[in-house]
Amino acid sequence: MTTDIQGMMTIGGTPVKGADGVTYAHAALTGEALAPAFGCASADDVERACTLAADAFDAYRALSDERRAAFLEAIAQALIDLGPALTERAHLETALPMARLEGERMRTVNQLKLFAAVVRDGRWHGAIIDPALPQRAPLPRPDLRLRRIGLGPVAVFGASNFPLAFSVAGGDTASALAAGCPVIVKAHPAHLGTSELVGHAIARAARETGMPDGVFSLLIGEGTAVGEALVRHPEIQAVGFTGSRQGGLALQRIAQARPEPIPVYAEMSSINPVVLLPAALETRGEQIASEYADSIVLGTGQFCTNPGIVLALEGAALDAFCAKASQAISAKAATTMLTPNIHAAYCRGVDRLSALADVTTLANGREAAGAFDAVPALLRTDARAFLAEAEMQEEIFGPSSLIVACRDLDELRTVLRRMSGQLTATVHLDEADHEHARALLPTLERKAGRVLFNAFPTGVEVSHAMVHGGPFPATSDTRTTSVGATAIDRFLRPVCYQSVPDTLLPDALKQANPLDIWRLYDGDLKRD
Repeated sequence: MTTDIQGMMTIGGTPVKGADGVTYAHAALTGEALAPAFGCASADDVERACTLAADAFDAYRALSDERRAAFLEAIAQALIDLGPALTERAHLETALPMARLEGERMRTVNQLKLFAAVVRDGRWHGAIIDPALPQRAPLPRPDLRLRRIGLGPVAVFGASNFPLAFSVAGGDTASALAAGCPVIVKAHPAHLGTSELVGHAIARAARETGMPDGVFSLLIGEGTAVGEALVRHPEIQAVGFTGSRQGGLALQRIAQARPEPIPVYAEMSSINPVVLLPAALETRGEQIASEYADSIVLGTGQFCTNPGIVLALEGAALDAFCAKASQAISAKAATTMLTPNIHAAYCRGVDRLSALADVTTLANGREAAGAFDAVPALLRTDARAFLAEAEMQEEIFGPSSLIVACRDLDELRTVLRRMSGQLTATVHLDEADHEHARALLPTLERKAGRVLFNAFPTGVEVSHAMVHGGPFPATSDTRTTSVGATAIDRFLRPVCYQSVPDTLLPDALKQANPLDIWRLYDGDLKRD
């Protein structure tokens, strides 16, 4: 497999050099432009990619579950076959540690394999059969059968902070392909070389497994024009996005203004509250403080699940916690952020928060050595000020966190109720705290997609039960997740077949059940 980077896109499996200007990838450590120049997609390139995807849709979704699963597994193997060239380029473009990137590569591989297993399992069809009841009085029931099909071509936007797992071959792409939807990816400008390597690996896997030509395309563009054109294109039927609230809402506005509006599944902003209940804070405060500091700086704080807010009752135990956390943060090194723009936004956010009258800076990490290094920051305020100042609820993307002291559990509950939607909510508790936790749990369920106990939210397992979503503004659709097996649901819709001859039915609904899948037959779950 070639690992040369030539500044190429791929449209329908064919390498293409965009002719609408050029753009460059940059080294995260220095900001230096990296060769080669990448050609940008033109309006004609967008049109061609979308047309090919539309042409491929019916052929791709008609393939057997086994063939689609094999395609996903071939992509996974292609990522492994890229070898060190992939992580070396990703390290150059993002400054993320090599060990982290190797772990992310395997996470990406494993989520592709998970969706291959989901496709083979067959439950994704959602097959339901209500057989005809011709003798039913007063009216007979016709034969009714339901299955789910893919929505159609999906536009996916690569994320800045996960160049592999949330990018070209990431969870949005994997789940859309699993659902039978062709995918067009808009490469993130922060890691263009990484995107090219992965995009060409997917195209190779498509060729080797005999997929239709338009099943996958990768487009490159400077600014927002290519992405906006994709979302506006009438052949695109859904959008997957991970990024800022501003970016997600802009795409949603475009999608809703179309003659045929489409869903935008956007993961946007979250401050991920962590609640320290009294007994746990008293008995384990110092241990929790050390783990908290580690979570804040993990990946330079560039996780969407970074613990941005801590809520606890004021008093000596919280003061001791703050002292230990401050000590730990003070020892943390400044590390390089993904891009100069992300670094600048982090610095502005910390400066803005620390300048508020009721906010105290408890600690900063060690001085920055590089131009784009983020210095960790730990700040403190009280619940009264937090409730009065909406700016304190805004996400600061990077290694900072705000501790909010509450007078009592009623005030703590009020703070949680006033918060907007979150990806995660965490509770640290001991056995003596269980009744307090029981009272908080309904609020946490309403506010977050994932509720954790005695852990920290940084790190998202790829599994059947995982939810990486939540109420707005964590995501644009609180009913969905971008990680885990149920991410496939975003790109499926139900179709009912009434009185259709058996020979014309899809295999998932034929009377003989040739796919040997579980089906709800006349209200009973059966496999025969």
